[in-house]
Amino acid sequence: MTAELTVFQAAAHVHGGAQPGGAALLAAGGALSCGAAYLLASARLRRRGDRWPLLRDLSFGAGAVALVGAALASMPGAPFTAHMVQHLVTGMAAPLLLVLARPVTLALRSLPPGPRRPLLAVVRSRPAGLLVLPPVAALLDAGGLWLLYRTPLFAIAHERPWLATLVHVHVFAAGLLFSAAVCGLDPLRRRHGPALRGAALVAAGGAHAVLARTLYATGPPGTRFAAADLAGAAEWMYYGGDLVEIALAVAVAAQWYAAAGRRLAREARRAPPGPGGPPASASYGQ
Repeated sequence: MTAELTVFQAAAHVHGGAQPGGAALLAAGGALSCGAAYLLASARLRRRGDRWPLLRDLSFGAGAVALVGAALASMPGAPFTAHMVQHLVTGMAAPLLLVLARPVTLALRSLPPGPRRPLLAVVRSRPAGLLVLPPVAALLDAGGLWLLYRTPLFAIAHERPWLATLVHVHVFAAGLLFSAAVCGLDPLRRRHGPALRGAALVAAGGAHAVLARTLYATGPPGTRFAAADLAGAAEWMYYGGDLVEIALAVAVAAQWYAAAGRRLAREARRAPPGPGGPPASASYGQ
């Protein structure tokens, strides 16, 4: 069987031409289980009187539903376009929605002290700190996509189901690490400044955009997709990627703005009263 035919048959699954396989069903079940666990944990916090914004529940739920849809639903477009839509959902949109919900923070706040300690040890470990270092996370994310689409890996993976499953797992895991590294919302071994996170985002976005442009001209080695299909996939990758990257940039900017406001407030409290002003102990409205 040629690589071309194998790729089209595998893409037909994404396009709705085949029943979901065991890996897709397992992924959908895992996403639903994680979503249910998140909602139960947030409800537990609220029952004991702790505050947890409802918007985070909605964000995590939307991310879980997006993963289920990417695993089971028919994707729009021709074969390669449908594959690219699935990639955008699995590797970019869903990870961002999950990260914005701060699942690690929720777990640390809702778990009892016993299970909380090993989780905190993992989060604060050196390997975890390396993986969420913004340049490393950007390399894993963008570099993995270049390896997938500019080498024969894409065609080979569709001839070997186990390798295709590993590729999907990497796409999701790399997107999750990159979103976590750029957003920096959950407790990490070290909180990196907005400059480093912003630079990693710009570098990864540039690599993503250049890769999308190359797909206009030629598909992954070992495949033969129609020109219109390649163009559609490239447009989804380029413009869809831009939307997610803009959302990441907004998250970084919002944190920088909030941190700057807190810093100015602290400086104002520490500053001595100006000439002719009231003494520090004076109170107004008396």
